[in-house]
Amino acid sequence: MIIGSEGPSAPQCSRAGCRADAIRGVHWRNPRIHGIDRVKVWAACDEHVDFLAEFLRSRDFPVIVTALGETVDSVGVETTS
Repeated sequence: MIIGSEGPSAPQCSRAGCRADAIRGVHWRNPRIHGIDRVKVWAACDEHVDFLAEFLRSRDFPVIVTALGETVDSVGVETTS
């Protein structure tokens, strides 16, 4: 960060190298290490929302896509063995 510079005025897409304004939230969790109530969020622009969601789904992470700023209390189904 450069001293005296300001960051972006709006959230930016989480895709590496993308500087577009985010419009969607990609809510997810890693079920191997987090409980159902642990929700992580990536911001996504219109172009990268599908890429980010599919990246997570391909790793068997539960995913919910919403409008940016919407809150999600849990992602996926808790299973018992």
